[in-house]
Amino acid sequence: MDSAQRIDFLVKSLQLLPHPEGGFFKETYRSKDLLETPFGKRNLTTSIFFLLTSENVSRFHRIKSDEHWYFHEGSPLTVHTLSEKGHSKLALGPVEEGYSPYQLVPANVIFGSSVDNPDSYSFVSCVVSPGFDFHDFELFDSSTLLKDFPDHSEIIEKLT
Repeated sequence: MDSAQRIDFLVKSLQLLPHPEGGFFKETYRSKDLLETPFGKRNLTTSIFFLLTSENVSRFHRIKSDEHWYFHEGSPLTVHTLSEKGHSKLALGPVEEGYSPYQLVPANVIFGSSVDNPDSYSFVSCVVSPGFDFHDFELFDSSTLLKDFPDHSEIIEKLT
């Protein structure tokens, strides 16, 4: 099975939907337990499947919770972050190829992601705690990010 067939199979069999930031997703878990946060009540934790292809990117965005990334299959993926430290890269991929199968994006850090290999995909899970809520989701455009991160225009243009 080639990459295009595998992508089609995963999207259909797991009933993945287009994600507003790019790629495809499906929520797989939302805890019934609630937690009081400064932003209101949130589920204790949520989890999604997330599939990104090399033809698209996960655009720069920010959430108010920690996001844990777990690699399942496909190409290695880079999670790009923008913070007071500038642009950083978190590599996620197969242990057999020297990558970490897990990465953490701390709450309130701007991030997006891209598949490392052409004509491929990355299939991961993301766990958010406190749980994901679209009220806590902020999607960025290039002009906003370039004001704060003018030295990182190349990655900003790629992920916006």
